[in-house]
Amino acid sequence: MIDQKKYSRIIRILLIIVILLFPVFVLVQLNFSNQQQEETEEAIYVGKESCIECHEAEYKDWTGSDHDLAMDYATDSTVLGDFNNVVLQRNGQTHKFYKRDGKFFVLTDGENGSMKEYEVKYVFGHYPIQDYLVEFPGGRLQTLSTTWNSKDSIWFYMVDSVYQNMGVDHNNWLHWTNQAQNWNSMCADCHSTHLQKNYDVKTNSYHTTWSEIDVSCEACHGPASEHLKWAKLADYARKNIENTGLVIKTSGIDNHQYVDNCARCHSRRSIMGDFDPHSKSIYNHINPILPSEPNWHIDGQIKEEDYVYASFTQSKMYMNDVQCNDCHNVHSGKLVFQGNDLCLQCHKANDYDIPNHTFHKAYGEEGEAVISEAGINFEVGSGTDCINCHMHGQNFMGVDYRRDHSFRIPRPDLSEINGTPNACNQCHTDKSNAWAASNIEKWFGKSRPYQYGEAFNASQNSEPGADAKLRGIFNDDLYPISIRSLSLSYLSNAPENNQQIKNALYSIEPSIRISAVIRFPILSEQDLKDLLPLLNDEVKAVRLEVANKIATIDTSLIPKNYKQVYNDVKRERLDILEYNADFPIGKFNLANYYYQQKDYQKAELYYLKAIKQDDELYMAKINLAHLYSTMGLPQKAEPILKQYVSNHPEDGNAIYDYGLILSENKKYKQSLKYLLIASDLLPYNGRVDHNISMLYEFFGDKDKAHKFMLKSKEKNRRRSYQ
Repeated sequence: MIDQKKYSRIIRILLIIVILLFPVFVLVQLNFSNQQQEETEEAIYVGKESCIECHEAEYKDWTGSDHDLAMDYATDSTVLGDFNNVVLQRNGQTHKFYKRDGKFFVLTDGENGSMKEYEVKYVFGHYPIQDYLVEFPGGRLQTLSTTWNSKDSIWFYMVDSVYQNMGVDHNNWLHWTNQAQNWNSMCADCHSTHLQKNYDVKTNSYHTTWSEIDVSCEACHGPASEHLKWAKLADYARKNIENTGLVIKTSGIDNHQYVDNCARCHSRRSIMGDFDPHSKSIYNHINPILPSEPNWHIDGQIKEEDYVYASFTQSKMYMNDVQCNDCHNVHSGKLVFQGNDLCLQCHKANDYDIPNHTFHKAYGEEGEAVISEAGINFEVGSGTDCINCHMHGQNFMGVDYRRDHSFRIPRPDLSEINGTPNACNQCHTDKSNAWAASNIEKWFGKSRPYQYGEAFNASQNSEPGADAKLRGIFNDDLYPISIRSLSLSYLSNAPENNQQIKNALYSIEPSIRISAVIRFPILSEQDLKDLLPLLNDEVKAVRLEVANKIATIDTSLIPKNYKQVYNDVKRERLDILEYNADFPIGKFNLANYYYQQKDYQKAELYYLKAIKQDDELYMAKINLAHLYSTMGLPQKAEPILKQYVSNHPEDGNAIYDYGLILSENKKYKQSLKYLLIASDLLPYNGRVDHNISMLYEFFGDKDKAHKFMLKSKEKNRRRSYQ
């Protein structure tokens, strides 16, 4: 028989022990979770070999993909180009490709324009072209202009395709030996895993490193050391570990988050530092450029080498939750289906894959092929392929045909109005826009959806009602975020737009906040107070734009409670400027920073460095001249401006500056000559005529002095209506 009292006593004791141990259990669990979190934050890169055992299928897909072949060492197995003593004739120069002692060499135009031998150390990409990298002093890798066309198995000189009729020689920053073709800054972060640029602004040199030479598993999933630990745990021990120990989430996220994972490489963007996989927003690493001119057409179609992010994020696909892996196997890069089957995952075949929608001949029917603007042969039947009408493309880098991912309806009617391309006439190059538009109208009727490019074009032409259309776009959530952001930049300076821009400062979308900061006018102390809270914004790109905006503000106007965060963001801004100072424009921006800080010696240093790197960076020359004037050295400013205005006789502002400098140097007659030229070129700048009036007063010509004073007042009056 069980002693009931003894049994009850044992139960009570056990309950007491459980109660006493419960807080300990909770503390242990919390400590374990905190420890796991700390360890996750310290995750390190371990390499793709650690992934193969559990992810063999994904590894097989990845092997041979564009990501796998993004970059490699130059070996017999990786070099695709013909180095069997091949010759390429160009502009009277003979370029040669050959091997010696198992190494690959190119004889091509070097730093001073003369022919020089270079050893190829790395291959870059594989199809439709393969580039080659050579080492230069200062840790630099430069991309040769002599490029292998893998598609047609021939050598060609890249500059002739990319910079046609620009006269690029060794003195130009676009030449392959200069910064525009520098791997460290232009290419590296998207072609290798865990890329650290490590640019030293003081020595103008690099110590660039990577964990893997190509785009491997951890480039997208982040450092995987904690994932390996997770994989070794029993099921019960895994429950508190978020995202299986991986740093970057690629599943269980919405399409915005998913596409953003790809944006850091597949977008035209400005970069604020090396990629941090722990960052919660792409705007802490990059700022994607909005699809605007001159890099895109005014309606958002691709124009320059824009990649796909800005195109895709303005599409209806993106607005309806489509993401990259709906069409692409993200490990192999290949399409998940071929032909129209890809689109018919979502679109009904009975509505769209029929003659009454395509209005083109089917495969097998008689007809003639067409050659598109890009030189692509479109055979009979290809007009029924969805992508050829809704994803037309163009060539980049000579032979790399890339499709526009904005998935748009062809609008030849808008081509007439906006000067934009359309798929119909990109294929039927012998026909007019009007011909294409009439066919579209015959097939689909007269009604057309409103396209935001119409509002942007109206704004550029200062058409009545343009602002109302832009505000309508911004306030309509059915438009893509990028287009709503872009609409702010097209708004005029009319006072009625200020409240709209101010409201946008508090948007949940970083892209909109950035555009709002750029457009927000600081006309009063209250405007400054409205802007300052964004110094505490959660994303770096917004903080940077605020810092840029208030860079010239008198620091005494910064309230005491914002002083510390203002100084912190200013330091952050300087770090970003130094990170990008390997570019000429980066050195120019760094010089501007020091100019604003009244550190004139450093400002001069970086203006001169920027000009040395790119002699055609004219704004650096203009600012350097202004700097010399500020430093009380107008004699040093004069020759800089003289050279500039002789090459740019249409630049009224520069001519005005030159006239003022001539006055500072007491060359009054010459000054008057250039100020009069500037007066004709600047119809709304009354300050020019005010200075002319003063000069005539100095010369004793009171009639002309009076005439130009009246002209100054009239210009200022007209300006107030602009």
